Amino acid sequence: MGENTITAEEVSQAQQAWGEGIVVIGKIFTDGGDYVKAAENHIDTLYDFQSGPVLFKPTKAAESQFRMTRESAVSYFVSGNDNFKEDHGFAIHPWTKVRFENAGTFITGNYAVAMGNYFFTETDGTEVKVEYTFGYVKDAEGQLNINLHHSSVPFSAD
Repeated sequence: MGENTITAEEVSQAQQAWGEGIVVIGKIFTDGGDYVKAAENHIDTLYDFQSGPVLFKPTKAAESQFRMTRESAVSYFVSGNDNFKEDHGFAIHPWTKVRFENAGTFITGNYAVAMGNYFFTETDGTEVKVEYTFGYVKDAEGQLNINLHHSSVPFSAD
């Protein structure tokens, strides 16, 4: 296995870091701290915007469905950008926990894709189920960065 090859454990760790980051942003917002800086750090640490556009389709975006810039991703997570008036700040909700359940993971060299459900826990303990596909690339420092993020609410025939 090459030095740049991604492992399933690294994907799991990247997912855990993403979930913990979302929870931290909401806690900082609730505590009156600099939640925008926390969201920017989350995006700069875990997403691959430094290499170019990221294929990002957030769960609750309808007018600007696809967020391929850092600016549009920050807006989705914390709101406050007049260019994206539909944003209400997904990460400032706040959530108390995020749990991933991978349906499958495909790894080839320094690229991985994981798909499944993730569950966002409300302050009252209720879990909200969302479907996801995340793509990861490994950077020169050996960190996984998200270059594909698609989330959607499960289909309902109602």
